[in-house]
Amino acid sequence: MRKKLNQNLFLLVGLLFVVADLQAATPNILFCISDDQSYAHTGANGDPVVQTPAFDRVAREGIRFTRAFCDAPTCGPSRSAILTGQPIWRLEEAGNIHSTLPKKFLTYAELLKGAGYATGFTGKGWSPGRLSAGGREENPAGQEFNKRHLKPPYRSMSNRDYASNFEEFLDQVNEGQPFCFWLGTHEPHRGFEAGAGKKSGKDSAKVIVPPMFPDHSVVRSDLLDYYVEIEHFDQMIVRAMATLEKAGQLDNTIVVITSDHGMPFPRAKASLYDAGAHVPLAIRWPNGIVKAGRVFEGLINLSDMAPTFLQAAGVKVPAMMTANSLMGVLKNKTTTKRDSAYIAMERHDGCRKGGKGYPSRAIRTQDYLYIRNLEPTRWPAGNPDREFCARYIPFGEVDTSPTKTLLMDNANKAGFKRFYDLAFSKRPAEELYYVSEDPGQLVNLAGNRKYAAIQKKLASQLQEHLVRTKDPRALGLDAPWDHYPYYGLRRNKNWQVDPKP
Repeated sequence: MRKKLNQNLFLLVGLLFVVADLQAATPNILFCISDDQSYAHTGANGDPVVQTPAFDRVAREGIRFTRAFCDAPTCGPSRSAILTGQPIWRLEEAGNIHSTLPKKFLTYAELLKGAGYATGFTGKGWSPGRLSAGGREENPAGQEFNKRHLKPPYRSMSNRDYASNFEEFLDQVNEGQPFCFWLGTHEPHRGFEAGAGKKSGKDSAKVIVPPMFPDHSVVRSDLLDYYVEIEHFDQMIVRAMATLEKAGQLDNTIVVITSDHGMPFPRAKASLYDAGAHVPLAIRWPNGIVKAGRVFEGLINLSDMAPTFLQAAGVKVPAMMTANSLMGVLKNKTTTKRDSAYIAMERHDGCRKGGKGYPSRAIRTQDYLYIRNLEPTRWPAGNPDREFCARYIPFGEVDTSPTKTLLMDNANKAGFKRFYDLAFSKRPAEELYYVSEDPGQLVNLAGNRKYAAIQKKLASQLQEHLVRTKDPRALGLDAPWDHYPYYGLRRNKNWQVDPKP
């Protein structure tokens, strides 16, 4: 009798271990995404002023990526690429901001939901745009949790309590059920409270001014205001991780911290330069990452997150997802070449006559950035005449800011014209930058004989990738982005999208 009881006990203990292993093999996912933050602006990435303890912890206890790039330096298209695991040129209307994400494009969130995951989001999920136009009833990031609020530290910030909304989400997750949550803040999107950085006690003298801006007190102050918004985002993650830790769920949760694209400044957001496309990325997952504490220097796109999440969850990656899973990187045995990333733009904020965008494609390698501007006669930052802009502002694809105003007000003054031209002037059909020696991408080497072979090679590599992934523009097919509906705010009542001829 005792022998049988021992056998049963042994079997029961074994079963419990199996159940525990199965639970551990099905990770939770907490995807934390800021709104408009460039790579450089975290403590772990070397910024001496901004304080980002959550990002720094995730980087220290997981993997920090030094060459992660968004698929498009504009909110809606970037988020569409993250959710679908596809570049924007494959996503029809979703290639434009203030558009829609057609239902036929599967997202990792809905696939995980179908596999039994609880899914939800707080703050800014897929946005901005009109989901109903694409046949969707729910945000592609999951069920909305935005009811809890707080008094933000500065007037410019959202009053949504993102961390508390995450707690509310967890409260309705069934015991033992894996979850996937999108924590998307509205910060550091414009506008900022003027002087917030100074009020916080930050020293403007310690600010590293990006090389495409003049070293001016207005710029330094603007950057400080931007930093306090980043810190608000980071503190929400500190609280969210504390909640997971208290619940005993932190180590079996894939925690990702990143941004949809770069900083809301001239020659950054809505541009293919590093300030617009190079984003912070750190991933923590003690139960899944081999050799934590690593720095990964290969090149990746944020669209790689979708197949990564699906593979980690044991869910089949659909054929339409062309991005590459990062599971090999996490397991420290990657076989996928990570020597290039690809970035694209179509229409941002509707700031040209008839709704035309600024179509461009780029390839980023370890040392170089090559850009192909497909319509170089157009103004890259939007038309200088506000009459051509839906938002009714000049150069409307650059957010209104003290830095932008400084450049525009001093356009023809010594010490400013160069920076004004970098921000707003028309660009040639091809651009090439030796990033290793020119990190701000200020000196265009396209057409330089010394770099002719490199330019040719990168142009060919970009074209091959675009053809392989069926970019209509590369294939000479109809490219309808200039004529898709625009669902954004129209302060200019006379502005409209021209119908397709």
